[in-house]
Amino acid sequence: MNHNLISHSATVPLTTTVGPFCVIGENVILGENVILGVGCVLGDGAKVEDGAELGNYVSVGEGALIGQRTRIGDHSTIYPKTILGQDGFIGSNASIGRLPKASATSTVKAQSDLPSLQMGNGFTIGCSVVLYAGTTYANKAFVGDGAVVRERCSIGQNVVIGSGVVVENDTKIGQFTKIQTGSYITAYMEIEERVFIAPMVTTTNDNYMGRTEKRFKEIKGATIQRGARIGGGAILLPGVKVAPETFVAAGALVTKDTTEKRVIKGFPAKDLRQVPEEELLP
Repeated sequence: MNHNLISHSATVPLTTTVGPFCVIGENVILGENVILGVGCVLGDGAKVEDGAELGNYVSVGEGALIGQRTRIGDHSTIYPKTILGQDGFIGSNASIGRLPKASATSTVKAQSDLPSLQMGNGFTIGCSVVLYAGTTYANKAFVGDGAVVRERCSIGQNVVIGSGVVVENDTKIGQFTKIQTGSYITAYMEIEERVFIAPMVTTTNDNYMGRTEKRFKEIKGATIQRGARIGGGAILLPGVKVAPETFVAAGALVTKDTTEKRVIKGFPAKDLRQVPEEELLP
C-alpha cells in the first residue's frame, strides 16, 4: 500500500512511477514516463513534463514547471511558479526560486512581486545551491555546489558559477563567463561575455561601508568588460571599470579604471605591460 494522496483533477499517465507517500495537488499535470520518488509533494497546477525524474522528498510549488528529462535530487525544493527548462540536473538539498527576505537595515528591500525564476535548457545545478526568484538563466548555465545567486540577475548562455560563489542582486553576467570557486560578486555589477574570474576574487560596491544616506545613491559594483581576466584573490573597489582584455594579476587591488589589453599588478594595482597578442580573444 503506497499511501499516496492524489487529487482527482490531476493528470497521472499509466507510465508514471509514483513512489509511496506522495501528495499530488489539484490540476497537476504529469507527462509520460515521469518518476516521482518517495514523499514528493506537488502543489496545485504544477506541471512535470515527459521523462522528468524527481528524487525522494522533492517539493514542487504551485504552478511550477519542470521541463522534459530534467532530474532533481533528494530533498530539493522548487518554489511556486519557477520555470525549469529541459534536460537539466539539480543536486540534492537545493532551493530553487525562493523569494528574498531582507534585513531591516539592508540597502536592498524585499520585493514580494518578483517574477518567477526562469532556467533555460541543459542546465546543471549542484547540491545545496540557493537560487532566488526574479533571475533568468540562458541555456547551459552551470552553478556549482553551495553557490548562491540572488534576485533580479541575468545569467547568459554557458556561464559557469563555481562552488561556493555568491552573486548578489541586480547583476548581469554575459555568455561564456567563468567565475571560479569562492568568489564574491557584489550587487549592481555588470560582467560582460567571456570574462574569467579566478578563485576567491572579492568585489565591492559601497565606498561608505554602511555609513551615511549618501551611499544609497552611489552604490555601484565594478563593470568588467569583454574578455577581461581577474586573478585569484584580487579585490575590485566600487565602481571601477575593468577594460576589455585587461589582465589583473593575482592579489591585485584595483582602485581605478584600467586600460584595454594591459596587464596590471600590485597593491594598489599599476600598469605593467601589454597583454601578449596570442592571449587575446578573436
